[in-house]
Amino acid sequence: MKFTELKLHPSLQESISAMGFVETTPIQAETLPAILNKKDLIACAQTGTGKTAAYIIPVLNKLITNPTSDVDTLIIVPTRELALQIDQQFEGLSYFLDVSSVAIYGGGDGDSWTTQKNALVQGTNIVIATPGRLISHMNFGYVNFDKLTHLILDEADRMLDMGFFEDIVKITSSIPEKRQTLMFSATMPEKIRKLAHKVLENPVEVNLALSKPAEAILQVAYLVYDQNKIALIKKLLDGKDLKSILIFSATKRNVKSIRAELVRIGLNAKEIHSDLEQSEREQVILEFRNRKTQILVATDILARGIDIEEIDLVLNFDVPGDAEDYVHRVGRTARAKASGVAITFINDTEQGKFKKIEELIELNLIKLPTPEEIGESPKYEVKKLNSNKGQYKKRYYKPKRKQ
Repeated sequence: MKFTELKLHPSLQESISAMGFVETTPIQAETLPAILNKKDLIACAQTGTGKTAAYIIPVLNKLITNPTSDVDTLIIVPTRELALQIDQQFEGLSYFLDVSSVAIYGGGDGDSWTTQKNALVQGTNIVIATPGRLISHMNFGYVNFDKLTHLILDEADRMLDMGFFEDIVKITSSIPEKRQTLMFSATMPEKIRKLAHKVLENPVEVNLALSKPAEAILQVAYLVYDQNKIALIKKLLDGKDLKSILIFSATKRNVKSIRAELVRIGLNAKEIHSDLEQSEREQVILEFRNRKTQILVATDILARGIDIEEIDLVLNFDVPGDAEDYVHRVGRTARAKASGVAITFINDTEQGKFKKIEELIELNLIKLPTPEEIGESPKYEVKKLNSNKGQYKKRYYKPKRKQ
């Protein structure tokens, strides 16, 4: 479907055209008609599918048609990075429109609190907020959601994973019951359906491409002991013209250590995690986006909260503990119909976790050995069904080296 086929305000069509949007993505084609018809909606789609624009466009269309100085739309998100990303998309699509938005998140200094408070008190059309920070503002009594008509929960599964269920219930109990509510989630476990039952009314359900990486991503894995991972990174990057590399690790401590080791061997790397001040994090992302930094080492805080095109390589320094996190990590590459590469390092203790990932994405990925000049590879253990006894038995495989 082309955006020109939708019955949108001419000024919004002009903004959409200026952003270079011509055809809708599958999630946009499925959700836009329902949202424009003021239906509640619950949508399940993987990261990088264009779901943000799927709700931004109807919100802007309503605000152009029915202008207001009140808060019309509240968008609740799990992280400050995602709040900023959505705010930037609103700014882009509303460039020719008289619409205002503000991102509400923690981690800044006193000036950021004051800026957020002023926006809430003086009036802004769209509020994009993390739950904890929004409740902090609401507790002071100056937040007015009486005229709110849209509530949007983005990355709902992630918010529940982070323990925000009670916060979301508290926020939704403080806003008008008569509203349009939209919920977007990458997965649809029972806890999401429980939340949907609380906040949605007769929702339209859309389920697209649940938890599978884009086909344009080349996914491979290396069997490697922990002590050889940095040397393997250096080997993989030697002679390669990769301008943008995102490395994920599970903990802040690991991220700091990996970045230090990469710098020690002469690579251009920065780190990002929750220990950094918000201004520092924004600067790091800006330098990575502008290709001033080749390698960004990150915790999973970025797995859903970074929207940068043309990331050449996503590298999982360790296997994510949650199979869903793998999907979000590798989804940072091959965005907007581009191609990309995702590499995962598997040590001798992580093979069970990687097997769960393969079951989720329904693929058996290529597993390459550590190059001989770097060191030995761990044995790869898989489970195969013993057809004679109807039971599983362990088998060990030594990966074949490339000829």
